[in-house]
Amino acid sequence: MELWDYRPDVYDRGRSLDLAGFRVQATDGKIGTVDEATYEVGESYIIVDTGPWIFGKKVMLPAQVVTSIDPQERDVFVARTKAEIKDAPEFDEGTFKEPEYRTRLGDYYGRFHG
Repeated sequence: MELWDYRPDVYDRGRSLDLAGFRVQATDGKIGTVDEATYEVGESYIIVDTGPWIFGKKVMLPAQVVTSIDPQERDVFVARTKAEIKDAPEFDEGTFKEPEYRTRLGDYYGRFHG
């Protein structure tokens, strides 16, 4: 499975659902809200504003970690714990689109995909 693509049973590219503003739920509780989401094949991710949880920082999650979306409740569920997300390579507003950051993030989250 490709880390930077949404699972086919989770997000249908045929419908235009913008995830911005949705709450993000880790396996052990809420981590923040979606600040930005992308939907390009092979390059999809969500950026989560964690608010006070990790001192107002943002985190980037590859689309593959999204396990379900509830459009009615405006929730996005991800297959990671708060600790796993907090320990990921630090998000940097200026470099997050660079291949080097994507590679480090991919290596980090990819190890959970066995």
